[in-house]
Amino acid sequence: MPIYEYLCPSCKLKFELLRLLTQAKEEASCPRCHSHAERILSTFAAVSKDEDGMTTSISNSCSGCSSISCNTCGL
Repeated sequence: MPIYEYLCPSCKLKFELLRLLTQAKEEASCPRCHSHAERILSTFAAVSKDEDGMTTSISNSCSGCSSISCNTCGL
C-alpha cells in the first residue's frame, strides 16, 4: 500500500495516509480540522554508488535544507 501525503489548506497541517491504490483518488479529510485536504507530491532521496563503491547523493533529501541526510537536516 502506498503512503500518500496531504496538505490541509485550512490549518496548513501536512499529513500522510496509508491507502490502497483503489483509494488514491478518494477525498481525504484533515485529522486536525476535518476540512478537505489536497494530495501533494512527496519528496524523496536518491543515492548512487560510484565505481569505488562510495555512496553519493543524487540530490538533496528535501528542499528545506542543504543537508544530504535527513539525520542531520534538523527539520
